[in-house]
Amino acid sequence: MRFRSTNNSAPEVSFKEALLKGQAPDYGLYMPVQLPQFSQVEIDSFTHLEYHEIAFEVAKKFLKDQIPNDTLKKLCRDAYNFTVPLERLSDTSFIMRLDRGPTASFKDFAARLMARLMDYFAKDEKKKLTVLVATSGDTGSAVASAFYNLLGIKVIILFPEKEVSDTQRKQMTTLGGNVKALAIKGTFDDCQAIVKRAFNDKDLSHLNLTSANSINFGRLMPQMVYYIYAYSRIHNRIFSVPSGNFGNLMGGVLIKKMGLPIERFIVAVNENDEFPQFLKSGAYNPVVPSKNCSSNAMNVGHPSNLARLIDMYGGWLADERDENGKVLKAGVLKQKPDMDALKRDFVSYSVSDKEVDQTIVKYYKKYGTLIEPHVAVALAAYEKAGLNLTTVCLETADPAKFPEKIQKLLGIEPKLPKSLIGLDEKEEYFQIVSKEYEKVKEKIK
Repeated sequence: MRFRSTNNSAPEVSFKEALLKGQAPDYGLYMPVQLPQFSQVEIDSFTHLEYHEIAFEVAKKFLKDQIPNDTLKKLCRDAYNFTVPLERLSDTSFIMRLDRGPTASFKDFAARLMARLMDYFAKDEKKKLTVLVATSGDTGSAVASAFYNLLGIKVIILFPEKEVSDTQRKQMTTLGGNVKALAIKGTFDDCQAIVKRAFNDKDLSHLNLTSANSINFGRLMPQMVYYIYAYSRIHNRIFSVPSGNFGNLMGGVLIKKMGLPIERFIVAVNENDEFPQFLKSGAYNPVVPSKNCSSNAMNVGHPSNLARLIDMYGGWLADERDENGKVLKAGVLKQKPDMDALKRDFVSYSVSDKEVDQTIVKYYKKYGTLIEPHVAVALAAYEKAGLNLTTVCLETADPAKFPEKIQKLLGIEPKLPKSLIGLDEKEEYFQIVSKEYEKVKEKIK
């Protein structure tokens, strides 16, 4: 397996190099030169496999020459030691509960396998790594948990000071040890811009920076698995995907291109509506600054993975930068993708905070099911699409991570999963930093 940059001016690399580098030196995102394929016979054989066994089959397609199969099987089994419920709501709608991992977030699916792969390769190369990650909510806590106490790997998490819930913040800031957290006085897009710039900063090269954000292909590969798992149980061909930085969506798009018979994705976004507007007009205009919505992990006005999506459909999206890597203009569409193909494979809807609240109340009263804001966006978009075909809506977090919202709307206290019990009593460790790159750079050093 070889990987190229979406900006097409960096050398090709192996999976290991793409994983450990995180971002290409030309600021592009790594993509496989050629995607491996699954036959329909292979896909049909997954019906009776456990989740970790399907994860192994997917990972093996990318890593067969770099990690022995027995070792890879053990890493997958160790990463996925929790359940993945599929909850039927109606004849045509299901929720896939991706909240049963150690931080009660779907980010556990990517972070746990990614951490084990990074740890394996770092030890193999006798290299110490610094994982630098930006988060709009759940990525930080999942990465902190997955990498906590791994020898030879330090973690620095940047999160927007005012845009994460108390629970999400405490999951990042109460571990200590090799995990450091910085609260940035800005938005998630500010945090993400700092991370991207830092990777190509020669003053930080001695830190061996890598990413656990979805700019790293190592984040996307594990996210392909739950699409195959859902299909193996339900045989649905439509997914409604709550989308912020578009890593969740890209996992599905990649596995579709590898052979999974998905007909369409419902791209569900909150009030940061740059993608539905792009599908309508063909012109890409980032939402700057990004809007602060209750589905906070999706508060992204310029999704990094849109560069990958547009690349897969024959286009080219990149940021314009100066010689120091500072972004002069975000999201320049240098080559238009095949818009007809995009409109065939994707529909996209923006969901307001008011609609989120209405959906949470509606689904509790109608189905007796408790949902959080992100899957509420997916369900509202599913209803707007009106496809009337079997659809799996992806849940991204346990409702207990949003207790104030649930109490306000439903008047009930959501039951805490084991991973959140006692969190309020733990001491927090983090620093607040302005969003100026040089100030954050000094903290990183």
